[in-house]
This record gives sequence, structure tokens and C-alpha cells, in this order.
Amino acid sequence: MEHRIARYLSPIGPILLAYTENALTGLWFEGQKHLPAGLPEPGPETGDIAKQTILWLDRYFSGSADPSPVRLCPQGTPYQRLVWAELEKIPYGETVSYGELAKRLSLQGRKTAARAVGSAVARNPISILIPCHRVLASDGSLHGYAGGLKRKQYLLKLEQKA
Repeated sequence: MEHRIARYLSPIGPILLAYTENALTGLWFEGQKHLPAGLPEPGPETGDIAKQTILWLDRYFSGSADPSPVRLCPQGTPYQRLVWAELEKIPYGETVSYGELAKRLSLQGRKTAARAVGSAVARNPISILIPCHRVLASDGSLHGYAGGLKRKQYLLKLEQKA
């Protein structure tokens, strides 16, 4: 499975997209925490996955709440993928706490804690489309975002305007 990389220039900095012929596998702000080492240099946006993701990002940054248009295939542990699937259920414009996310997973019969959830959220390889920016500290404050707290704040404000 050959991965290609494309660059998207967002209002809050360049974003790297990793994709295959069939799925989006990564979306990171350049220089963010947990950016995989050894990514190839970005090339032209070829293939439907890159083009559809870029169109979605254009709509998103203009205030649209469209669901993801592409198949997502994040790589991680089974626990991480479980947490990321729960992140995808957080509606546009809404937020949850790390504790609430842990409680939701516990209700599904899985013992978990807010710290373990936080660790999985921090390693989300598909920012924005898997909306880890919608998770807040229990007191409602902004806490932890691999792309930086200023970007998290921007994304949350953008979604509140819609």
C-alpha cells in the first residue's frame, strides 16, 4: 500500500495529508507533536482521496459542517482506534471532556480512565476529521492538542460560528 503526501495551506498553517488510493491515513499540522518521522516530501494532489479531502477542508474552513467525504484508515493500537471511533461521534460544534469520553467507553464494557483516553486522543493521526480538538479538560478549559492550543481554540471558534 503506497502512501502519498500532499500539503494543504490552511488558515492556521500548512497541513500534511497522507493517503493511499483508497483512504486517508493521516492529517497533521506541519511540525506538530507526534508527526511521524520519515514522511516523504509532499507531491501534487493526485487521486480522489487527496482531492476530496482538500475540498472538504476548504468547506470546513469556510464554516461547513459536512461529514467526512472519504474513508479514514488511522493506524494505531486497537484501544487507540476504539477511542478515535468515539471521537468521530462528537457532533460538530460540541465538546466533551476526557472524563466523559472515558465514561462513554466504560459504558461499552471497557474499563478505561481519562488519562488513557487522553493518551489515545493525543496520538490521533487524522486531525480535524477525527475531531480530537473537541475534547476539553473536565473544567472546560483547553488542554492538550498536538497541533497547539491556538489551533484548537481556532477550530472550536470556527465550529461555534456555524
